[in-house]
Amino acid sequence: MEKYKVGVIGATGMVGQRFVTLLENHPWFQLTVAAASPRSAGKRYEDAVSRRWAMDTPIPSEARDLVLLSAQDDVDKIAAQVDFVFSAVDMKKEEIKALEEEYARHECPVVSNNSAHRWTPDVPMVIPEVNPEHIEVIKAQ
Repeated sequence: MEKYKVGVIGATGMVGQRFVTLLENHPWFQLTVAAASPRSAGKRYEDAVSRRWAMDTPIPSEARDLVLLSAQDDVDKIAAQVDFVFSAVDMKKEEIKALEEEYARHECPVVSNNSAHRWTPDVPMVIPEVNPEHIEVIKAQ
């Protein structure tokens, strides 16, 4: 099975770090892009997080040498490299909405850990154990 190429936006924060660790050796997903704030862009992932790594496990080897992109300034570059992104950005709700909508405009699906779109009518809230059928709306979008 070919793996989906994924990115993590907000990869240097605690939730982003968790996404990165969960993606290590994942059978379905290949971490292809890590993105964070513009001030972290251009740094190696390990250099950006090593002093504040919050996970119990070491930084995954597949993430260490990824050069961080800017989650805000490099949307087109990120969207061109991945099948979808996991969003773990730590911003104000309106900023999160704007950023995730920008990825959507670039036809890049967003799986978000944020509540910014919780009440947006055409954005499905999927809890696989409760409503797996809601994932079907993505095909229509």
